[in-house]
Amino acid sequence: MLTQKMWAVAVAAMLLSAGTLWAADEASKEVTLKGTMECAKCVLHQGDKCQNVLKVKEGDKDVLYYLAPNKVSTDYHKNVCSAPKENVSVTGTVSEKDGKNMIEATKIE
Repeated sequence: MLTQKMWAVAVAAMLLSAGTLWAADEASKEVTLKGTMECAKCVLHQGDKCQNVLKVKEGDKDVLYYLAPNKVSTDYHKNVCSAPKENVSVTGTVSEKDGKNMIEATKIE
């Protein structure tokens, strides 16, 4: 027979796992962001490697989303290496890495 303390531990464990699954599900949802696409190296002068960055207007400030290197972002880079491109939509999964907003793009239009 389970004691009251064991029931409390079991319920807490179930709630914790449900919360973890919910957080993982929320983090894996695709979003579409729209803004100006620029090259981190050639336009923004950040870093020593070319990388797509989407500048999104959020309220009164610009938020940068660095595109994770994959086939979608690499194939699109030729469009923004030397000059920014406005009104670009990026669909993908957002995360944070090393203090930067990242997006794993599945589609760029």
